[in-house]
Amino acid sequence: MSPSYDEMHDASGGVRPHYEAFDAWLETTSFDEVAHKRRQAEISFHRVGITFSVYGEESGNERLIPFDIVPRIVPSAEWKMLEAGLRQRVHALNLFLGDIYGEQRILRDRRIPAELVLDNSEYRKEMQGLKVAGNVYSHVSGIDLVRAGDGEYYVLEDNLRVASGVSYMLENRRMMARLLPELFARQQIAPVDRYPDALFDILRECAPSGIDNPVVAVLTPGAANSAYFEHAFLAQQMGVELVEGADLFVQNDMVYAQTTRGAQRVHVIYRRINDDYLDPTVFRPESMLGVPGLFGAYRAGNVTLANAPGTGVGDDKSVYPYVPDMIRYYLSEEPILHNVPTWQLRNPDDLRHTLDHLPELVVKEVHGAGGYGMLVGPASTRAEIEEFRARILANPGNYIAQPTLSLSTCPTFVESGLAPRHIDLRPYILSGRRIHVVPGGLTRVALREGSLVVNSSQGGGTKDTWVMEN
Repeated sequence: MSPSYDEMHDASGGVRPHYEAFDAWLETTSFDEVAHKRRQAEISFHRVGITFSVYGEESGNERLIPFDIVPRIVPSAEWKMLEAGLRQRVHALNLFLGDIYGEQRILRDRRIPAELVLDNSEYRKEMQGLKVAGNVYSHVSGIDLVRAGDGEYYVLEDNLRVASGVSYMLENRRMMARLLPELFARQQIAPVDRYPDALFDILRECAPSGIDNPVVAVLTPGAANSAYFEHAFLAQQMGVELVEGADLFVQNDMVYAQTTRGAQRVHVIYRRINDDYLDPTVFRPESMLGVPGLFGAYRAGNVTLANAPGTGVGDDKSVYPYVPDMIRYYLSEEPILHNVPTWQLRNPDDLRHTLDHLPELVVKEVHGAGGYGMLVGPASTRAEIEEFRARILANPGNYIAQPTLSLSTCPTFVESGLAPRHIDLRPYILSGRRIHVVPGGLTRVALREGSLVVNSSQGGGTKDTWVMEN
């Protein structure tokens, strides 16, 4: 791997211009004072209840996601490039989803293998020919970016189904503004606190036609879900009802919520449950999380589901290598943001190359998430590599491989003091009549020394992300 790009320091060790104010604050602040502020943050996060559950552990075992006080800072010009690239990418992905559930031109023109779409477990044949409000499928998208040793940004993956983590972005900013008000007073840092209002506006925009004052609800699987805090947080911030499947019913292809004031029509559902559990009469019949008849109401155009069912095809890792071609195909533009080079193991040549270089590569399941179902070759033992080799050989089409990028680092407070740790960035993109990119996003940090896995379920933490406005 090439040396990591340091977000705060240049190659000669000097502080980059956009970090100078923060560096000056560090120079005049004692370690004890920083430690005190970190404890304040932890106590506050516990009080607010910002925790997540880890699946596979004992029920009720909730953790606090570690928060680091050193922000990730992005200069204005750099952000403008990222913003344009994110807008372009999400636009093309929404056009792709509309196409594959419509005329399927891209498949007929063989710009992407038809079997990757039509045989994909995330493809929903029930969506074929169904017109969605505003032709938007992924209303809320999270695009994971990494910066490699060459200083260039790359898209690591697209999240078009349920892009989580935005509540941590918002709470991290509130915490930093409370802990370091003098830095916010001295600098122009783009605000992120308008996100709930922007989300609410986007959801209302995509309501069924003819509705003047649409009612929005957030649909959660319930308190046992790992992201339940976020579901409740967003509903509260938008001033809308947080509902579970049992709170809703369908009558005459209309969706209603049971309230203390009686039944109330619901026009837009920001759903935080997977496709399979939405409607037991259409998808998994054993599901107790969804609403019988919900998909019929959706098909009739009487309710909008955000994000739309079937968006998972667009963020599947086997489809990811074709996104740059989608941008060229639908927009007649060159991609602003590039993919990480990717080998598709369903192809014999790519499979052979990957098996020959397993200790050097990162291998991922095409449907994997959360840092699970993957091999980081340089960080794995010989036994782990050989065990993963057997899994690949048993089902090559289930995997892709990528070079092991040396993710950029940002100084982070650890037990021994300030040390570089690898980070990524998940900006959030809202799509409605226009595409809105939230200035910043969630920076995730791998707290274990040398680790490249930033996921909270794998021991990662978070940082505030500052986009400079000047």
